[in-house]
Amino acid sequence: MSERKVLNKYYPPDFDPSKIPKLKLPKDRQYVVRLMAPFNMRCKTCGEYIYKGKKFNARKETVQNEVYLGLPIFRFYIKCTRCLAEITFKTDPENTDYTMEHGATRNFQAEKLLEEEEKRVQKEREDEELNNPMKVLENRTKDSKLEMEVLENLQELKDLNQRQAHVDFEAMLRQHRLSEEERQKQEQEEDERETAALVEEARKRRLLEDSDSEEDAAAPAPPPPTLRPKPTAILDEAPKAKRKVESWERSVGTLGSRPQLSGLVMVKKTDLNCSTPRDQPASTLGTVKNGKAAVPALRTPGTSSLSQLGAYSDSEDSSSSN
Repeated sequence: MSERKVLNKYYPPDFDPSKIPKLKLPKDRQYVVRLMAPFNMRCKTCGEYIYKGKKFNARKETVQNEVYLGLPIFRFYIKCTRCLAEITFKTDPENTDYTMEHGATRNFQAEKLLEEEEKRVQKEREDEELNNPMKVLENRTKDSKLEMEVLENLQELKDLNQRQAHVDFEAMLRQHRLSEEERQKQEQEEDERETAALVEEARKRRLLEDSDSEEDAAAPAPPPPTLRPKPTAILDEAPKAKRKVESWERSVGTLGSRPQLSGLVMVKKTDLNCSTPRDQPASTLGTVKNGKAAVPALRTPGTSSLSQLGAYSDSEDSSSSN
């Protein structure tokens, strides 16, 4: 299988190129080519901006009766991207550029206008010098004066460069570095002094707080609170027999010496081994004689039975409490 993109074609031995018929094509024939806009332009019909580098499918033709140094000039037809109006421009081999013909205006061509203006001024000057010898002398004088000014400016620049050549930039950088280090050192010292001052102030404050706490500790302690007496202490001080009698009399009243109530009072037999209570009155208990406890004598009927009841009840309370 032969290569698809080979450059060498096979020519048979009997090939005669003169026998190939020639096509008669018109000289103004147009070709469809793919190109990009060579400059920024604006459509005259709709005002659409077409920027440089925009791609178009253009028609290309050769301009008739226009040649520059044997080079043909080509014309291109494109359409506006918005209104489809036709825009044409052609090549300019003299200025290695393109020239706008119709359908749009070229934008941002200040540099080209400046070059054209310089060329026009140069041409007018040449025409004046050709017909006026005095004008030639004036122009030469202006040129010499301008040249002297340029030389003076150039000499000043050279002198300035020589003066700057003796400057030691390394020393300047070194000095700047040293000054920067000194500034950093001063800032560090200031920071250390401020830190030390803050630490000293905190230490003094702590010492003052400690001294205040010591003074508070050295102050005399307040007297301890007095113990409140028990509410029942007064009961132990007074004779129980009398308290019983008074409480009974306060609640019930005095019974007197009626025989129906005196029969209710029972005489309690005291134990011989039981010790005599401290709080009990001696009148209610029998006397101890020769190691034997005497039985308490009964009271006469004339005495109050309520007092005897209180006495016996006091002896029971004292024995239970012991």
